[in-house]
Amino acid sequence: MKRAVMASQLDFLIVDDDRVHTQILERALTRRGFSVQTAADLTEAKELAQRYNFAKAIVDLKLGSDSGLALIHTLKTLQPELLIVMLTGYSSISTAVDAIKLGATHYLCKPADADEILAAFSHTQQDEITTADYTPISVGRLEWEHIQKILQENNGNISATARSLGMYRRTLQRKLQKRPVRN
Repeated sequence: MKRAVMASQLDFLIVDDDRVHTQILERALTRRGFSVQTAADLTEAKELAQRYNFAKAIVDLKLGSDSGLALIHTLKTLQPELLIVMLTGYSSISTAVDAIKLGATHYLCKPADADEILAAFSHTQQDEITTADYTPISVGRLEWEHIQKILQENNGNISATARSLGMYRRTLQRKLQKRPVRN
């Protein structure tokens, strides 16, 4: 499918199914002088990407029953120069790695304000390669990361993940309902 000539250049595409968060972010970026379009799902985001040329996109990891990871690939196919920051309320190392491999510029945990998001777009790979004090990961965080890795390996199947981890399905569901443990 050929893409039509872009009607105009816009600064931001925000893709998030949380309307309140989307409106707050849209308002903050508009006040800073940016042009913004919003979408609540994969289909709407794809239609906007075919109609407009965006400089940057802010994509939520969970879009209802869909994954924002699939949208990264679609957006990069339609607009290879697009810079993408992925936002999520349920961060894990495995999804962060996947997002970066698919072409995201950065990966942020919610809640992230407009200043943090704008700063994430300005980070480069060399910014990330800095020496820092080593802080070991807590046992709780390490468990969360391991569960997320196994869950991803089982394509989000809770029952298969519980079997792989040797725990009851209900126990796993309770652990997944909690926010990730801070380092």
